[in-house]
Amino acid sequence: MNRPTNRYIGKIYDFFTKGHERSILAKKNILASFFIKGFSIAISLLIVPLSLKYVNPSQYGIWLTLSSMVAWISFFDIGFTQGLRNKFAEAKAKGDILLARIYVSTTYFYIGLIFIIVWVVLLIVSQIVNWQTLLNIPADLEKEVSRVVIIIFTYFCFQFVFRIINTMLIADQKPAKASFLDLSGQMVSLIIIFLLTRFTKGSLINLGLAIGIAPTMVILAANLILFKTQYKDYQPSIKLAKKEYAKDIMNLGLKFFVLQISSIVQFQTTSFLIAHYFSTLQVTTYNIAYKYFFTLQMIFMILLSPLWSGATDAYNSGDIQWIKSVVKKYLLFLIPLIMLGAVMLAFAKPVYDLWLGKNTVDIKFHISLLCYIFFSTGMFASIFVAVINGIGALKIQFITSILTSIGFLVISIMLIKRFHLGVESILIASIVSNVYGYLLAPIQYYHIFIKKSKARIWYA
Repeated sequence: MNRPTNRYIGKIYDFFTKGHERSILAKKNILASFFIKGFSIAISLLIVPLSLKYVNPSQYGIWLTLSSMVAWISFFDIGFTQGLRNKFAEAKAKGDILLARIYVSTTYFYIGLIFIIVWVVLLIVSQIVNWQTLLNIPADLEKEVSRVVIIIFTYFCFQFVFRIINTMLIADQKPAKASFLDLSGQMVSLIIIFLLTRFTKGSLINLGLAIGIAPTMVILAANLILFKTQYKDYQPSIKLAKKEYAKDIMNLGLKFFVLQISSIVQFQTTSFLIAHYFSTLQVTTYNIAYKYFFTLQMIFMILLSPLWSGATDAYNSGDIQWIKSVVKKYLLFLIPLIMLGAVMLAFAKPVYDLWLGKNTVDIKFHISLLCYIFFSTGMFASIFVAVINGIGALKIQFITSILTSIGFLVISIMLIKRFHLGVESILIASIVSNVYGYLLAPIQYYHIFIKKSKARIWYA
């Protein structure tokens, strides 16, 4: 394609066609992701008022709590998918197609085996648990909730297996395609929920089916299509699933596994703690403020999405300068987003009323303020954490994550019971517990890429 003659269009053309091949791929994915994620953000925001229209705020809080609790079963991933992300990228960078296919086949086999067993066990356990006591809900809702739990367990376990294809796309520096799969599932869910509000009465069971089944079917179709087309060279085969390569993936993956546990303890227990100590209605108010400011992070994550796998490729290729250059650009991108967040905070109340309807929920200003601080520090942290994860230097993060996950629970419960704080106690604990990301990760990055320290601790 010839370069456009128009001066400004020509500059845009040069931006997306000139530079390092890795950077060009990243730019194209970022541009595509902006459109895809823009629609995704819009859909996720539309789903909230539709869901609140279909079920009441307290029931919606039950749904949010159950969804976050079910994410705990990702413990059983044992770090396979995150280990695959780095191993697949490394094998592709070296041009070893067979090795990449072995890693893919091994991951599908072991993740599939693990989650089928987990699914059966969870179905049995769900019949024993007293959901009324655990979630602090009315007795008349327990039977419906127990059925919703089965639905969530089922789609979550099967999605976890099928979503390995997303990990491959991200490792292959094609996050826009992975985002498109998520968007497709969201769109189908939105349509189904809209139809439910028009033709059925409010039901947690119907809501669970709408939100869960559609994305599962979309991601299953993606597996069937992609392994017949662009990823046919990496099509999983049970003959290529090898125990020794599972250990290879898990040597790196187990560190990611502990980090994953830490993340789940800090972020996925939030709804449970709020429901248990306060009410499911408070879960809804917290989640709305969280989702509002999460849109800020989603914008930044669109920009950041190529960094992890790009850092893996650059580090293994010896291109340290590319990593340093990209990190500086991300820090500059962050400044206007922090300012945008401040504007969002100032207009939070009228936006909530416009979004959900006036007086639908009452969200205190300090909850919005803490969400803004949480996501601002989180975006800053994510730049350095992505690079550290990409090069696999996980020891410091590994040790810190164990301490901070325990610290999160201790601080949360102490603020609730001793100081009698409300939902803000959970957010304060979340901000404090993210200390590795906004403090230690930048220090580790400095020692590796700027100071080029010889101390092994920074690289371990």
